[in-house]
Amino acid sequence: MQNIYEPIPVKIQKIQEYSESVKLFRLAKLDGSAFPLNEKGLVFMPGQFILAGMWGYGESPFGPASHPNDSSCIEIIVRKVGQVTSAFHSLKEGDELTLRGPYGNGYPVDFFSGKDVILVTGGCGIPPIASLIEHIISNRNDFGEVHLLYGATTPDDLLMKDRMNEWRKKINVVLTVDKPACNWDGNTGFVTDCLEHLKINPANTVAAMCGPGPMISAIENLLNPIGIPD
Repeated sequence: MQNIYEPIPVKIQKIQEYSESVKLFRLAKLDGSAFPLNEKGLVFMPGQFILAGMWGYGESPFGPASHPNDSSCIEIIVRKVGQVTSAFHSLKEGDELTLRGPYGNGYPVDFFSGKDVILVTGGCGIPPIASLIEHIISNRNDFGEVHLLYGATTPDDLLMKDRMNEWRKKINVVLTVDKPACNWDGNTGFVTDCLEHLKINPANTVAAMCGPGPMISAIENLLNPIGIPD
């Protein structure tokens, strides 16, 4: 059984730059072996987090953005905000990091089964929701209607847009921004505005969220009074 407290050496297999301050890192085990699976056959539960570290700089927590049953790699999205994440941004493909975990309980995916699901996120909060989406799509018949509400400040701040065309084939994807660009043809405003336009069956709907505290509080204030748990 894996010791989740012992660092695993990994190498950076791929770096995808979203902006000057945000990059996606695809990490594979240094020895080429697969990441261990849990009792459900997953590398991690959607919503769990890992600790990625760099010798001499420390560790930071990240919610994986990759498919939870893909044992060949783990993907994290790193926003440059401090010493550790700035050090990560200086690395190149082939460089090494360490991983520990996963930790936390993750989203209650078994409880979500058979229900409509509302997924709400903002900005860099997309990674754990992305892994949950991948899990839902792989088990699409186990879930009812699925809606992703994703908000950001500008269109450039919306991450993982390269995956959304595939997601749209299986779930409803709603994007919104606070400050639209001249070529933006999506929604303008907050995710709460988008939520109010959804047709919801409260008796059979659950919600999963990840993002800024004020956004989560605003969504809870809309969902909890009508009986939708989060």
